[in-house]
Amino acid sequence: MTASKWDLLDHAHEALRIAVIGVPADAWDRPTPCEQWNVTQVFQHAAGDQLAYAARLTDGPGPSEDPFAPSGTLVGPPAQLLEPALAAAVEAFAGVAPGTAEVAVPLPPFAVSAETAVGAAALDAAVHAWDLALATGQPSPLTDALAAALRPAADALVEPLRGFAYGPALAPAAGAASGDADALLAFLGRDPRWAPPGA
Repeated sequence: MTASKWDLLDHAHEALRIAVIGVPADAWDRPTPCEQWNVTQVFQHAAGDQLAYAARLTDGPGPSEDPFAPSGTLVGPPAQLLEPALAAAVEAFAGVAPGTAEVAVPLPPFAVSAETAVGAAALDAAVHAWDLALATGQPSPLTDALAAALRPAADALVEPLRGFAYGPALAPAAGAASGDADALLAFLGRDPRWAPPGA
């Protein structure tokens, strides 16, 4: 695992990497918790978002296609898309000093504190790791500890992006024990109890 000097981002990247590695060869067309997208499209979006964070920080190249309109067609092995995107984000965030007041990000408000910027990139990677894992029968990589660490960034950034990057917040399931991971997913508009059709 390449280190960015930000533990939260490194952990989220590793969760995404493990989820992608765990996708069976015949599972790339499966549905996901992102209703409009299959596994391939969520993966393309997740990789593209990391590259978009890197590009915003460094003025380097961004993703080759719009992360919010993924094609669903992979050219080459998944690592060929994922690893350069993660490496670019790691390199970009390694140059961000803790406590920096204004750090560029690719979504509104476009400039936030260093800790919020890192949290935003980590949130994106970790939640899409959860999407991919659940869609393909893998254990959830979103632990309560990771979710708790991601929550401040979610609280700071999600509301203005509802209806675009996030759905309406969901109420916790009645009678269900809910930890930090379930609470974060519900806040982001995801059903923590989601399962593939027919599962």
